[in-house]
Amino acid sequence: MNLSIGLVIGIILVLLIVWIIMTSIRIVPQATAVIVERLGAYQATWDVGLHLKAPFIDRIAKRVTLKEQVVDFPPQPVITKDNVTMQIDTVVFFQITDPKLYTYGVENPIMAIGNLTATTLRNIIGEMELDETLTSREVINTNMRATLDQATDPWGIKVGRVELKNIILPDDIKNSMERQMKAERERRAVILTAEGEKKSAILTAEGRKESAVLEAEAEKEAAILRAEAAKEKMVREAQGRAEAIRTTQQATADGIRMIKEAGADQAVLALKSLEVWPAVADGRATKIIIPSEIQNVAGLVKALQESVSDSMMASPNEGKPANEDP
Repeated sequence: MNLSIGLVIGIILVLLIVWIIMTSIRIVPQATAVIVERLGAYQATWDVGLHLKAPFIDRIAKRVTLKEQVVDFPPQPVITKDNVTMQIDTVVFFQITDPKLYTYGVENPIMAIGNLTATTLRNIIGEMELDETLTSREVINTNMRATLDQATDPWGIKVGRVELKNIILPDDIKNSMERQMKAERERRAVILTAEGEKKSAILTAEGRKESAVLEAEAEKEAAILRAEAAKEKMVREAQGRAEAIRTTQQATADGIRMIKEAGADQAVLALKSLEVWPAVADGRATKIIIPSEIQNVAGLVKALQESVSDSMMASPNEGKPANEDP
């Protein structure tokens, strides 16, 4: 009986020791930090790896994730400088850089960031008018990030980015803006139509101008070609006439040279000159002046013709007796 009780107590002690050892061994995963307290006071911050804590006196106070976190805050009512009430919801990206400050710096860090975001947003929007608010999102985001990052630094939080997710306008402002946008679109459409018609007219005029220029250039080139053709024709005709004159003169010169080489007398030369008179008489002149030398030659020719005629008349009586009648 005593043995059985001792065995049970031993087993209980062994199990207690195993449980104490198991609860004292802790493994911290990646991107996580563990805050350990000893007897209620901060003891250490465990990083990634295997850790042992003292039984019964150490406890894990908080597990902190070191990843970048995103918090989407609900719309907050804000008033612009020109007294327009709107609602804006924001998205904040932050990361815990000091787990100890994050654990002990503020009671509820997420709520604190939300309240700080709403307050900062109201301060920034309150200094801007509606139109500037709608067109300056990047400026608002930058100013809010700088303000939140500075305010959350004592809490061990690094604000990386702040974005305005949505801007909700009142219905009357929204309708007025829609009418204004419609009028602006219609105005732009009219401007674009006018510019299109203007460009079309310009292109048409340029096309006509280019066509007229091309036609003028074509007419100019055609006139140049016609002038060159006429010039070429005149040159060739002149060359032909010159060649004919040169050939005629060469033939005349050759004939005169042959006559001189044959020893022709003055009478023959004069007779030779008579050959040109048919061409002279064939002209349109109504008066022809004949040199005296040509007249003498003509008389000589007439005398020769008469002599020949007398000889021919006397030749039939030759060979007949004198006493016979004719």
